[in-house]
Amino acid sequence: MWPTKGLISPCFRAKDRTAGSAVSELEELAEQYEDIMEDCGHGRFQWTLFLVLGLALMADGVECFVVAFVLPSAEKDLCLSNAEKGMLGLVVFLSMMVGAFLWGGLADKVGRRRCLKVALGINCIFAFLSSFAQDYGFFLFFRLLSGIGIGGTVPIVYSYFSEFLQMDKRGEHLSWLCMFWMIGGIYASFTAWGIIPSYGWGLSMGTEFQFHSWRIFVLVAVLPAVASLIGLLFMPESPRFLLENAKHDEAWMILKRIHDTNWRAKGQPEKVFTVTHIKAPKTAEDEFIEIQSSTGTPVQRWAVRSLTLCKLHLLFFKLQIRTLLMTFFSHSYYGLSVWFPDMIKHLQYEEYEAKVKTFHRERVENFHFNFSLENQIHIEGEYIRDKYVRMIMKSVKFEDSLFEDCRFEDIRSTDTVFENCTIRSTVFYNTDLWEEKFIDCRMENATFEHNKHGCHLDTMRENDVLIYLVSFLGSLAVLPGNIISALFVEKVGRVKIIGGSMLISAGCSFLLFLSFSQAAIIVLQCLFCGVSAAAWNGIQVVTVELYPASKRATAFGLLNALCKLAAVLGSSIFASFVGVSKAIPILLSFSALVCGGLVALKLPDTRQKILH
Repeated sequence: MWPTKGLISPCFRAKDRTAGSAVSELEELAEQYEDIMEDCGHGRFQWTLFLVLGLALMADGVECFVVAFVLPSAEKDLCLSNAEKGMLGLVVFLSMMVGAFLWGGLADKVGRRRCLKVALGINCIFAFLSSFAQDYGFFLFFRLLSGIGIGGTVPIVYSYFSEFLQMDKRGEHLSWLCMFWMIGGIYASFTAWGIIPSYGWGLSMGTEFQFHSWRIFVLVAVLPAVASLIGLLFMPESPRFLLENAKHDEAWMILKRIHDTNWRAKGQPEKVFTVTHIKAPKTAEDEFIEIQSSTGTPVQRWAVRSLTLCKLHLLFFKLQIRTLLMTFFSHSYYGLSVWFPDMIKHLQYEEYEAKVKTFHRERVENFHFNFSLENQIHIEGEYIRDKYVRMIMKSVKFEDSLFEDCRFEDIRSTDTVFENCTIRSTVFYNTDLWEEKFIDCRMENATFEHNKHGCHLDTMRENDVLIYLVSFLGSLAVLPGNIISALFVEKVGRVKIIGGSMLISAGCSFLLFLSFSQAAIIVLQCLFCGVSAAAWNGIQVVTVELYPASKRATAFGLLNALCKLAAVLGSSIFASFVGVSKAIPILLSFSALVCGGLVALKLPDTRQKILH
C-alpha cells in the first residue's frame, strides 16, 4: 500500500518521550522518523553512503591543499608575481566560502543529493580545465569555479548523512565521517610529494603549451570528487527532505529500500517493512503562504511571503547566535594552521641566508665557469675575458662589479641580480638574464642573443619536499583526534569534547613561545592539529543536531562560510607577522581558542536529541 499523508503506522514501538503532553506536528514527524530509522537498522546501506559521502569530503580536503602545493611549480609556467600567487591562495577560501553559502541554501530547497551532484560536477569540470590553463587569468578563473563547486560538500554531506542515521549512531558515525577530510590531506600530500618534484615529467610544445608534473597532480587531485560523483548516481535523495516537501511516495520507497538492503545483508531477507503510512505535516511557513496565495495582487503576495521568510530566518538565527559565535572563534585557528608552514619557510630562509658566501674585490681573468654558483654575493669584483657556459646561478648577487669581454651562454638563474655593475663588450647568448635583472647597471656594447623565452625557464627552484612532509604529518596527526572524538562523543558528550579540545589547543598554541627550531614547530603543529580535530568533529555533530531539517543545510552552509572567512582573515593577518613577531599570532590564536572553548561550554547537550 502506498503511504498517505496524515496517518501514523500502528507498528511503531512505544517510547517514553513526550507522554502526557501534546506535541507539535513537526515533533511528531521527528519522532516517527526516528522510529522508522531504528526499524530500518544500521547496516550495508549506511556504510555504502558513508563511503560515497566520505569521498566527497575527501575532495574538499584535497582542494584546500592543491594550490599551495602547485604554486612553486606553477609560477614557472604561468609567470606569477608574488601578488598573483597571493591571490591564488586567497581565492581558494573565498570561492569555497561562496560555495558553502550558495549550495547550503539550495540543498534545503531542491534536495541534498541533487545539489551535491551538481556541486561535485562543477568541481570536476573546472579542476580538469585548470590543469590545461596556460595563463594566469584562465587558471585563476577555473580554480575559482572549482572552489565554488567543492565549497558545497561540507554543509550538504553532513546534513545528508545525518538524515539516514538513528539517534544512538549519529554522533559516532558523523565523527568517523570527518576522518575523510584527514584522508584527503594525506592523499594530497602523498601524491604531490610523488608527482610534483619530478618537474621534467610532461610535455612541451614550444613556449605556447606546457604540461608539466604539477598539472598531472591537479588531475590526480580531482579523482576523489569523480569517484564520489559516480557513487551518488546510485544513492537516493534524503527521505527526510522528501517528507519535508510532501513527497511521501518517494520517501516511503527509499525507506523501504534502506530497510530491505540492511536486513538482507544481515541474513534476514524475510523481515518485512511494516510502515504503511507516514505523517508529513505542513510547516507554519507553508500554511501562511498558502493562505496568502488566494488573496491580494501578485506583488502583495510576494511582499508578504518575503517579509514572512525574513522574519522566520531572523528569529531562527537569533536563537542560534551562540553557535555562530562559537564557530567563528573556534575556526580562528585556521590562521595558526597557515602560520606553521610559513614560519618553517622563514626559518629555512634564515638558515639559508646565514650560509651566504661573500667575496670582496676579487679579480678573475680568462676563467671558464662551468659549475653552479649558489647563495653568493660578489662585491666590487672584476671579471675580464671570462666564460660562463652551461651553468646555473641560484641566489647570486653581483654589486659594483665590472664584466669586460665576457661571454654568458646557456645560463639558467634563480634570484640572481646585477646591481650597479658595468657590463662592457659582453655577450649574453641563450640565457634568462633579462633587463630586470640588471639594476642601475651601465651597458657598454653589451649584446643579447637568443634569450630564453617563457617564465617556466626563468627559475630552477627546487621543490622543497619538507613542505609536503609537514602537510603529510599535520594531516596524519589528525587521526588520534578523530578516533577519540568518534569513541567518546556519545559517552562524554559533544559539548565537553568541543570545549575541552579547544582549551587544550589553546595550550598547544601557547607552547609555541618555546619553539625555536623547525623540528619543534613541526611537533607542536602535529599536536595542535590532532587536538583541534576533536573540536572540529564535535562542532560538525552539534551543528547538524541543533538545526531542523528545513534549515539544516542552509545553517551549516552559513556557518561553514564564516569558517572560510575566518580562514582568510586569519591567514592574512598571521602571515603578515612572519619574521616580524611571533608573540602576536600566538596570543591572537590563544585568545580566540580560549573564548571559543568557553562559549562552547554554554551549548546544549544534544546527545539524546531527536533530529528535527
